Amino acid sequence: MSRNLLPVTALLMGTLFLFLGNGLHGLLLPVRGTAEGYSNEVLGLLGTTWAAGFVLGCFFAPKLVMRVGHVRAFSAFVSMIAIIALLTGIIVDSTSWVVLRIITGFCTAGTSMIIESWLNERATNESRGMIFSFYISITLIGVVAGQMLIGVFDTSTTILFMICGIVYCLAIMPTTMSKAVTPQPLNSITLDLKGLYKNSPVSFIGILLIGIANGAYGTLGAVFGARAGLDAATIAIMLSITIFAGALMQFPAGKMSDRTDRRYVLAGLSALAATAALILVAFQPGDPLLMIIFVGVYGAAANALYPIAVAHANDFAKADEFVRVSGGLLLLFGIGTIIGPTLGGPVMTMAGPYSLFAVTAISHLLITAYAIYRSRLRAAIPVEERENVPTVQSGATPMSTPEILTLDPRATPLPEEDDVEPSAGTTEEAKA
Repeated sequence: MSRNLLPVTALLMGTLFLFLGNGLHGLLLPVRGTAEGYSNEVLGLLGTTWAAGFVLGCFFAPKLVMRVGHVRAFSAFVSMIAIIALLTGIIVDSTSWVVLRIITGFCTAGTSMIIESWLNERATNESRGMIFSFYISITLIGVVAGQMLIGVFDTSTTILFMICGIVYCLAIMPTTMSKAVTPQPLNSITLDLKGLYKNSPVSFIGILLIGIANGAYGTLGAVFGARAGLDAATIAIMLSITIFAGALMQFPAGKMSDRTDRRYVLAGLSALAATAALILVAFQPGDPLLMIIFVGVYGAAANALYPIAVAHANDFAKADEFVRVSGGLLLLFGIGTIIGPTLGGPVMTMAGPYSLFAVTAISHLLITAYAIYRSRLRAAIPVEERENVPTVQSGATPMSTPEILTLDPRATPLPEEDDVEPSAGTTEEAKA
């Protein structure tokens, strides 16, 4: 194991600090914004513009990387994210924050694409699954650790913004000091919506609705907690619980979907998520413990949906279409993530903080209804003819870039080193 991970240790260390900063800054802005009296619409736009920047980054960041190289581009992207994190602490202004989040989303897509392509370059067919799993674990640990810092320091001061800047600077250092060769040029991204829908209507509609629900909760969950009277530390715990509950649920949910029609599993999990959300809307528990329990149930069901929907789409795709289909679904999820906070903010303003879960419940009920409807129109692929949902996806966040798919064990096997033609993209040394 150590032999496989040693070549990418510096990159994984940088990744840990990067996602620690992402987790901290992503939660700090809505918490501080709520304290500053920003409207729900503005706080929702923080997630909308970030997601829009991220999707744009998936399309255009590769061109910048090709011009200046992976190391320089990575350093520039992270430096820009650090500058913006510090600026949001200096300029406490809602309009500025919304605009700056576009740039943060764009740069985050760029850094993720570089990390994921770099890891793939260093992986072999034997180590790819392990490296992929280790990478996902690091991103989870980083995000949760960053969120938990919210409860340690006073959010009304600039100290957490300064910590963000320090953490992001630490993320640059390991890669700039590494001697590892840089990977080949990033893949070009295409989005064939018509082809995606034709391949699997349930996955197409389901992923879009999952993006709407997850985008609404991911952006406005902290706002909900603050409006419901929770302190910053409890809000951090609540959001972290949803991540861990989703990670734990993915293994049993994936195994269940391997043995039956995946659409039934999608329908059942969506119904469970909708039930937990509707209980929160109906009873509005004031006890923080009860609130965390129901939100945990919601997170367990809601965060297990994405990999099953992707697996269902790949059941109907050809063997060599995995990256194209899954990459398109990632971008479709990003589009849903743009829509979710835009809807959630005004709804919370009109009907109160708990109405956020009405938005997610409607999305999940639509998934349930459509999955059951489509199961009557199209037969499922026989169990023996489909790929299992790999356990290394446990805890994986779908808000990544299509580059991560090359690390997935279901992707086309990597060629042996003797079969690879040398190229200019693999000879540049990544030195400081």
